[in-house]
Amino acid sequence: MTTGPDLDRWMAEAAEALGLTGVIDLDHTRDLLLDVAREVAHAVDRPAAPVTAFLLGLAAGRATASGGDSGRATAAHAETIRALAARWPG
Repeated sequence: MTTGPDLDRWMAEAAEALGLTGVIDLDHTRDLLLDVAREVAHAVDRPAAPVTAFLLGLAAGRATASGGDSGRATAAHAETIRALAARWPG
């Protein structure tokens, strides 16, 4: 996925402000979240995309707080969301 420098800069600054610098792979996470958000927006509803991204982040954070790997948790939860969106009646 192609993104602009503003998004990359925003993500880096937001990650730093939230204490996430070095905790997540920003490039991989950005691409994963944008892909999931696009799929949810098309399969469910546009406003569902940011809400789902928030829920995905909470779920990944919860897994990480329990000792899990944030990257793996995010990827696993993203697959769960993708499967749910794929079978969403719409």
